[in-house]
Amino acid sequence: ASLAAAVDPSNNLASERSSIESTYELTKYLEYQLKEIKDVYLTYLGPPFNEKDFSPPRPNSTALTLPSAATRLELWHGLENQARLAQNQRAYSILLAAVRELARSTLCPSLKTSLLHFCTGLDGLLGSISALMNSLGYSSPLQAAARPTMNDFARKVEGFWILRELQSWLWRSAKDFNRLKKRLRG
Repeated sequence: ASLAAAVDPSNNLASERSSIESTYELTKYLEYQLKEIKDVYLTYLGPPFNEKDFSPPRPNSTALTLPSAATRLELWHGLENQARLAQNQRAYSILLAAVRELARSTLCPSLKTSLLHFCTGLDGLLGSISALMNSLGYSSPLQAAARPTMNDFARKVEGFWILRELQSWLWRSAKDFNRLKKRLRG
């Protein structure tokens, strides 16, 4: 009887729904957590980074190649689930390495602790996305490359953009996981 339950498609679908739901919930939690960390981090960087209207140009010549979540919505929605999940996984892999570097270079102990705790959550999100991809029969993309060394101001600008892109990716991912969950219901 347990073998029949193991191959029962409705059990598999319920497992996929549960996996998507927990991934969605983790994404929403990280999105909330990032709002608090971002404010503290920008205050830590000081002027002009902590000024409300400050928005430096996005660095375009780093080896990090921050993944942008700025893809037009209709193009993003036109991608297959596997392609969107793979891009989410690649983005979070790169952003996780970048946030770990922010934590490593941060001198404020409480901010460092918050960033490292956030990294643990991002690592969990990567694991959840990988598990979800595996349960749906998708393969995982390659991992991220190492980052270059930069001067202090360039590192601050990059830190600003890392957090901004991460915020955009978390918002987009929450929407994606919600859409995926709804598709599996029907």
